[in-house]
Amino acid sequence: MSEDRMIKVEEVESVEAPPKARVEDVESAPEKLERKRDYLEGFLAAKPAAVDPHSVGGDLYEAVINALKDIYDPEIPVNIYDLGLIYNVEINDGHALVTMTLTTPHCPVAESMPAEVELRVGAVPGVGDAEVNLVWDPPWSPQNMSDEARLELGML
Repeated sequence: MSEDRMIKVEEVESVEAPPKARVEDVESAPEKLERKRDYLEGFLAAKPAAVDPHSVGGDLYEAVINALKDIYDPEIPVNIYDLGLIYNVEINDGHALVTMTLTTPHCPVAESMPAEVELRVGAVPGVGDAEVNLVWDPPWSPQNMSDEARLELGML
């Protein structure tokens, strides 16, 4: 081995202790606690943002979703919402627009299912009229199903 590639070892008797860290502007415990209390008082005093009843999380929106969950596909023992057939729900001034699909274009309920959705959603208190927009793109697939639907069908 050449000399420049050798590991050199040096033995020492002692090493100087490193200097201790100094913190000049330290808050005392009461000051720190008071600052946290001020923060929490403001946080706890803040009122929650009002939820639009027509948007996700609103009472009317949730009532429409619950109405959709009462409609079952006649061939599959799962409601159409958990089955993933509902793509979108919009509610504006009492008008509900439901965008949905069916499992296949040749579904035996292709003519009756949209009408049933319109009737059920239109019957929700607060909804004046309902409209269904039946789409085929994107096509429905089993990945659209909720975990509850997959569990019900033994797919989990």
